[in-house]
Amino acid sequence: MAAPGLRALVLLQLAVALLAVLPPRATSDLAGDRAALLALRSAVGNHLKWDQTVSPCQGWLGVNCSGPVGNERVVELRLVGKSLSGQIPVGTVGNLTALQTLSLRFNAISGAIPADIGGCAQLRWLFLVGNRFDGDIPESFFSLALLKKADLSGNRLTGGVSPDFNKLTNLATLNLEGNDFAGELPSGLNLPKLTQFNVSYNGKLDGPVPASLAGVPATAFLGTALCDGPLAACANPSGDDKRDGLSTGAIIGIIIAAVVLLLIMLSVWFLICFRRRRREAAGGATEAAANVHEGTEPITVTVAMTNTDAVKRSHSPTPTPTPTAAALTGEGKKLVFLGSAPEKPYDLETMLRASAEVLGKGVHGTTYRATLDGGDPVLAIKRLRDVHLPEREFRDRVVALSALRHENLPSLRAYFYSKEEKLLVYDFVGAGSLSSLLHGNGAEGRARLDFTARARIALAAARGVAFIHGGGAKSSHGSIKSSNLVVNGTRDSAYVADYGLAQLVGAAALPRRGTGYRAPEVTDARAVSQKADVYSFGVVVLELLTGRAPTYALPDDGGAGGVDLARWVRSVVQEEWTSEVFDSVIGNEPRVEDEMMRLLQLGMECTEQHPVRRPSMAGVEARIERIVEDACRRADFSSTDGSRSVSA
Repeated sequence: MAAPGLRALVLLQLAVALLAVLPPRATSDLAGDRAALLALRSAVGNHLKWDQTVSPCQGWLGVNCSGPVGNERVVELRLVGKSLSGQIPVGTVGNLTALQTLSLRFNAISGAIPADIGGCAQLRWLFLVGNRFDGDIPESFFSLALLKKADLSGNRLTGGVSPDFNKLTNLATLNLEGNDFAGELPSGLNLPKLTQFNVSYNGKLDGPVPASLAGVPATAFLGTALCDGPLAACANPSGDDKRDGLSTGAIIGIIIAAVVLLLIMLSVWFLICFRRRRREAAGGATEAAANVHEGTEPITVTVAMTNTDAVKRSHSPTPTPTPTAAALTGEGKKLVFLGSAPEKPYDLETMLRASAEVLGKGVHGTTYRATLDGGDPVLAIKRLRDVHLPEREFRDRVVALSALRHENLPSLRAYFYSKEEKLLVYDFVGAGSLSSLLHGNGAEGRARLDFTARARIALAAARGVAFIHGGGAKSSHGSIKSSNLVVNGTRDSAYVADYGLAQLVGAAALPRRGTGYRAPEVTDARAVSQKADVYSFGVVVLELLTGRAPTYALPDDGGAGGVDLARWVRSVVQEEWTSEVFDSVIGNEPRVEDEMMRLLQLGMECTEQHPVRRPSMAGVEARIERIVEDACRRADFSSTDGSRSVSA
């Protein structure tokens, strides 16, 4: 009779022992949400000021709750542009089991998307755009059956576009733009509710576009090797189809053209060799310069002016626009690296042998892009003009500039100083200036930038300038203008270039170029105050909103191509024609009218005539951050995006 009771006791003991060794389950209540949020903060955002003496539902930044009193759950986590960095561990986001919205846009989070993301079974809206996530999309992601919007663009995700996306039957938006996905799109990809889709700028994607995506605009596939659908037809792999075959006459024509091309190439080669021999025979300094480039093939130099399309010309090595090695090595000088040596060492001669592109010419000198052998690293070299500082003072100022390290400032890595030449070597962060995007291709170029993108660029620039101003009351940029803002490849962030060069290089005389950005109180190019920087930044904000170039902003326009933006905007607003201020490309964007007006008001405050009425850059940064956050919040719940919509 005791046997059944004994068996029950044994089973109970086994159950207790099993529970002891199993991993703890996420607590499905607010206490569990709180623990998950604090673990997330410890991993990626220790600077977040969450008051642990109150509930997460009572004022924690970016956290919103829902549910009956006493049984609330965290349903929304929005930490947009909060400088989060590091990796998200398992047991944080995945334990927010009631989460419906997760937006971590525009941070610096790295590593893999957490493998337990599938634990967020209620998730509808997921926005991870503009981070550094890498690796494959985890398998649990495809269990998010309620997911409606997924924006994973602007990361470093790899692998293929999985056919498991078909499991997400409620998905209306899928944006995978600007990653490293490879291979073909699944031929059976079929998402019945899909209205927005984008896989552009995934250079390793190839093969045909699935028939289910034939109605997607071609812009959704830019920067890939995909074909068919809205794109050009795929090449016939076998060549057996007679409809695609070439006639005998066509084949003969191709052969003749190839022979003619070969003869032309041989003629050019002989001409180059002949000129090279003449230079080598000249001796002296010419021989020294030629020896540095001996054996170097002709290079292509791209001259990209801000108001014109890039013009490509072929040059032989000797007249390349990079500084001549003879002038730079004649004094026995070497590159001076600032901080630790590069992972892949290079010297001056190696740098000057590199293929070169002219990125732009400004008042402080000419900037080149140099690509070393193997393509790594890629450098931006600033060849300074009119520097009259002794070497020691030059070195001290350059060392001070190199100490400015911020995610929105190109890092200064090395310098070269000789009597004839002064060079600064930066990390290459991108070849496209904001000026070229806004004005280089007219409305077509501006169409690439919607309001939210423009606001994000303004925020990135504000962060860079505010960081410079944080160095002390006398710390300023000195030459803020759209041609000195380098926009990244995904057009959602920017770098502030040429910081500190006005004090390092410029003479007291004020150049006419850039007049439209200059504060009225500035009389000396070497002494630009922080409030004058704020004025210049305000002009850039107005330039972003209006699409118009300030006076003397563009090369060789004589001032005719620009306007006094601050005065013009005020005159239009005073006449109560405020809607006429905005660039026509963004003027009719829905849902962001309030944010556009707030950014316009900020631009006007920054360009006040009296410096004391202008806000500080720290205040400007904070206000733009809120504008961007509000614009992104509206975009999160928008389902209309003409550039990515699937036509019926």
